[in-house]
Amino acid sequence: MISPTPRAVFLMLMGMPLLIAIALFAPGLWILSAGWIAGVCGIVLMDGLLAAQLRAFEVEADIPPLLYVGEETPLPLRLRFAKGPLPARLEIQLETNEFIPQPAPQGLRGWEARTRHYDADLTPSRRGMARIVRLWSRWRGPLGLVQKRRVQEIGIDVPVTPNVRWVRDEAIRLFSRDAEFGIKTQIERGDGSEFDALREFTAGMDRRAIDWKHSARHRHLLAKEFKTERNHNIVFAFDTGRLMSEPLGGVPKIDRAVTAGLLLAYVSLRSGDRTMFYGFSSKPGVTSGFLTGTSSFPKAQATVAEMDYSDEEANFTLALTNLAGRLERRSLVIIFSDFVDTISAELMLENVKRLTDRHLVLFATFEDEALSTMADAAPEKPEDVARAVIADTLLSERDLVFRRLQRMGVQIIESRPEHFGAELVSRYLQIKQRDML
Repeated sequence: MISPTPRAVFLMLMGMPLLIAIALFAPGLWILSAGWIAGVCGIVLMDGLLAAQLRAFEVEADIPPLLYVGEETPLPLRLRFAKGPLPARLEIQLETNEFIPQPAPQGLRGWEARTRHYDADLTPSRRGMARIVRLWSRWRGPLGLVQKRRVQEIGIDVPVTPNVRWVRDEAIRLFSRDAEFGIKTQIERGDGSEFDALREFTAGMDRRAIDWKHSARHRHLLAKEFKTERNHNIVFAFDTGRLMSEPLGGVPKIDRAVTAGLLLAYVSLRSGDRTMFYGFSSKPGVTSGFLTGTSSFPKAQATVAEMDYSDEEANFTLALTNLAGRLERRSLVIIFSDFVDTISAELMLENVKRLTDRHLVLFATFEDEALSTMADAAPEKPEDVARAVIADTLLSERDLVFRRLQRMGVQIIESRPEHFGAELVSRYLQIKQRDML
């Protein structure tokens, strides 16, 4: 698009007093008025011809595969004019959707081999699917009378996930601490273990691992070695409803749960298990299918980025029934959710009970620090007493729900946000050690 600049308009208006005077006092000199208008238009046209060409302008963007909430990520841009003159100054403006605050316009100078490299800074404000919509570019002619504008459509979606750059290091540290669970000796292998080999019994080994039949045949003690099956199904079910969208320490609960889930996902993928991500609120949401190997970790991040916040109540009946229909074998189902009282938890309890008939269920939630603080605070006014009594009642109902879950055989994690990920991984390793799957 080509348009005159304010300088061109001002230049045209400079001749207006002369044109008005000729029209009023010397109409016969109208040729001067026409000459002035033609002269200004000619200069503007010449400036447009001398300016860099629109068709010669090329834009290449190296879109990052992932963005992290609150972290600045560069977007490399390569701006190039294939032929013709180069502008002295190039202005660019990147257009994004609501997940990324609009970057400020930038004025660029200097060219190297007809190319200008620039890194636009992207800092997402929330988790979801960000979109790089288009790049607006404009430049002026040598005289500054004409400006040319080029709109380059990009239209690429980029998933925005919680900042999990530390996940790999933290996962490896936690994994290495208890990595010996992978191969262990035991006589009662339980569900999910398989025989590996016979070895000579040595001091310090578990006597229950001795294979007496083979020991008698070979006339010296032999012990069985079993290795834990490494292709268990680990399902991460995220409640993205109203309660999980509430902030906890300035960050939505669902974002904290997603961060912990990704940490455990990396550990489980690294240990050879299969992971699946499943989101739900009033109805079933996105699902990843079962992923294998650490190479599929980016797919897991992209899946959780599509789990949007919701202000509706979670429909556990529909969501967990749909999830159960997707699982063909016994799995560890980790439900990230929350509740307020026994009434709101009733439907959840009923549907979790159905899952426990076939699967091992782990219910993961955050400790309600606000209620604990109100219940333990020293009362100074009558209102403080009433507040403490109500908070204590809600905490009692919360404990009642946990006891009912435990009677169903459900594993429970209730932790502070800063310890949530580590406790989740530790519980997973305990489950693997005990061959509960």
